[in-house]
Amino acid sequence: MSQTIKAGLVGVTGYTGMELARLMTHHSSMELVRATSRSEAGKTLADIYPFLNRLPLGDLVITQPDPADLAEQCDVVFLAVPHKTAMEIAAALLDEGVKVVDLSADFRINDKATYEKWYAVEHTRPELLTEAVYGLPELYIDQIMGARLIANPGCYPTSAILGLAPALDGGLVHPEDIVVDSKSGASGAGRGAKVGTLFCEVHDSFRAYGLPTHRHTPEIEQEVSKLAGKDVTLSFNTHLLPIDRGILSTIYTRLADNGTTLDDVHATYADFYADQPFVRVLPMGQLPETRYVRGTVFCDIGLVIDPRTGRLIIVTAIDNLCRGASGQALMNANLICGLDIDEGIPMAPMMP
Repeated sequence: MSQTIKAGLVGVTGYTGMELARLMTHHSSMELVRATSRSEAGKTLADIYPFLNRLPLGDLVITQPDPADLAEQCDVVFLAVPHKTAMEIAAALLDEGVKVVDLSADFRINDKATYEKWYAVEHTRPELLTEAVYGLPELYIDQIMGARLIANPGCYPTSAILGLAPALDGGLVHPEDIVVDSKSGASGAGRGAKVGTLFCEVHDSFRAYGLPTHRHTPEIEQEVSKLAGKDVTLSFNTHLLPIDRGILSTIYTRLADNGTTLDDVHATYADFYADQPFVRVLPMGQLPETRYVRGTVFCDIGLVIDPRTGRLIIVTAIDNLCRGASGQALMNANLICGLDIDEGIPMAPMMP
């Protein structure tokens, strides 16, 4: 039997940390040996997450974040911390030979100036930007497997990029005319107490936010520009749904050839994702729903052509916490540690 891989988690108290702890209970080849939090140090995971009671991880004692201790105890470390916080921790761990999967935005943007413009902070480790691999396995699996630093994609970008990739790669649509209209559950705003995500503020309502300045915009544009082979500027619009988890993105594009049929488009998508186990191109006439991907790393894609406007409409659904964060991070950790991509990954959605 191969040796168990020892993992650490910096930032266990947020929703992404909570989700990763849930997923790690299923893993047969990777053990969570460190979970850190400045505010909850000294407690066990079961103290803060009762759902872990009587599970092996429940007895793990939370510690203060200490890069030296993490480097001594761990083979791979997940950074589930806000942007700016991750870059120095990542650098310290990499210097000690530890592999890092960063769930923040600190290494997703290739260009230092672009990062600093959108996130309004200095990037203090720009030398790592060229090394970090964007952790979208459907596009970059070969680079991920040889990497030591993974920039785990954002939740909205995952839904948008996976939806657009076959169309742009296959030249089916004009890259100049793309609108990404995305809706997310309230967990996407994080676990911190904010008036805007209180129950009475979210329940029985629906609103747009972050127009047109959402920080995931440059991440999406960066990756779709690579697919299109040219610089792409698109319209990215976000909304808050009165649900706990899930993202539904409706992507409006303009067909490059009005003679393209839905059969053509569906065949292109099916071929593009034929060997990708976690992207499901739905049968023609069927559209995704967030409930069918809840708690999984699946991305469901539905396709519609509007012949009157010449538009290809792409609809994607993911779970923002699992595929959009922690589940995808675990997929990436599996790959950089030499494991199968699906180890510890839940396959069936949580229904109803």
